[in-house]
Amino acid sequence: MSPDFDAVIVGSGPNGLSAAITLAQAGLTVLVVEGKETPGGGVRSAELTLPGFIHDSCAAIFPLTLTSPFLKTLPLKDHGLEWIHSPYEVAHPLDHGEAVIVARSIEDTATSLDQDEGAYRILVQSIVDDWEDIVEDLLGPLPLPPKHPLAFAGFSLLAARSASGLAKSYFKTKKARALFAGMAGHSVMSLNALGSGAFGIVLSAMAHTVGWPLVRGGAENLTRSMIAYLRSLGGEIVMNQMVESLDQLPSARLILLDITPRQFLSIAEDQLPTLYKRQLRRYRYGPGVFKIDYALSDPIPWKASQCSKAATVHVGGYFEEILQSEKMMSQGIHPEKPYILLVQQSLFDASRAPSGKHTAWAYCHVPNGSTVDMTNFIEDQIERFAPGFRDLVIARSIRNTSDLQAYNPNYVGGDIIGGSQDLRQLYTRPVPRLNPYNTPLNNVYLCSSSTPPGGGVHGMCGFYAAKTALKSL
Repeated sequence: MSPDFDAVIVGSGPNGLSAAITLAQAGLTVLVVEGKETPGGGVRSAELTLPGFIHDSCAAIFPLTLTSPFLKTLPLKDHGLEWIHSPYEVAHPLDHGEAVIVARSIEDTATSLDQDEGAYRILVQSIVDDWEDIVEDLLGPLPLPPKHPLAFAGFSLLAARSASGLAKSYFKTKKARALFAGMAGHSVMSLNALGSGAFGIVLSAMAHTVGWPLVRGGAENLTRSMIAYLRSLGGEIVMNQMVESLDQLPSARLILLDITPRQFLSIAEDQLPTLYKRQLRRYRYGPGVFKIDYALSDPIPWKASQCSKAATVHVGGYFEEILQSEKMMSQGIHPEKPYILLVQQSLFDASRAPSGKHTAWAYCHVPNGSTVDMTNFIEDQIERFAPGFRDLVIARSIRNTSDLQAYNPNYVGGDIIGGSQDLRQLYTRPVPRLNPYNTPLNNVYLCSSSTPPGGGVHGMCGFYAAKTALKSL
């Protein structure tokens, strides 16, 4: 008998949809099965606080989407996607009303760093110049050999270092070190960990090449545009179909799973060989996050005016403070002065809130599975740089690690990037295999952020998994 579909994809996050689109572009009949009422995984929006206040449920800023070798080729603008760029890509407030910024221009950013102007250029300029040569190797499985070996080798020598080591060896001023710590803090690792420096370099390079945009109307519009394009190719999607066993799925020549190792074990344990199951159980999940969405009566009253010109604000103070915060978090301790990622979408997108009102989105890193309420710690940090912030709060939506896992089962223990991305597991996720997307099951593939290149809204895990699956046909 003929199968019901050529391919069935479980999960409608950006990787699941990227896999579905890649297969549909190849002419296959494709069905996406989503367990929740709305599609998108980490790329969804909702009125989390009050009617009329549109909040991004997880992902809010999308440099990886713009630089993705796959997603940037899709005609998503034709399906309603609009990007918004703030005047500055990132702002980082410091005490005494100061702030440092990352502008789209390397020149403007470097100039703001005083005596570290030259050091910033040395660290970032060559990466920006070689970005198009580096990015395809960077956003994929382990490149053996790299397509551009000289450029990738130069990047790798820097990227393998710790963020603290890079900051101390390149920068002399508190401003420059604080700025780099804020960028590297996205690694969700101790800044003393080898490889954490890569995140600071990569995120800085993307700020200067493609920018750090938000989606007009909410992150969900990125998902909607991808689904609209998939449907234009003949693909289908169904909601509210939580998969608890592979046997539930319609018959298909290919099955691609946008899920993490824990879910794969849950739905296919009886069919997997013992050694592979043991390897999946050893997969390491990383720290979680504690997230708050705010409905506000007015814009956040930053002491430093530059912070009102950036959609993304890194709140954490100086280098030593962020270093200590992320070190404590990585040791299972909850810092009282956490490093916070904050996004203020409504300053640049009026559709996010009722007239005159505003939204904000903030989270800090916490140990995996944490149940500690970090609300006061987060708000104390924001108040430090924006006195009077609490007086503007109309409503809050608070999510701890358990809430985030309930929202998206892939966020095990609140880990929003699908597993630790340290050097030990960056390219060996989910298990050490020549092809990380294959599984021991015939024509069953993993395409989630638990495969290379890992977390982020770039779709490359889904793209490479789909390419692997197509070769099997």
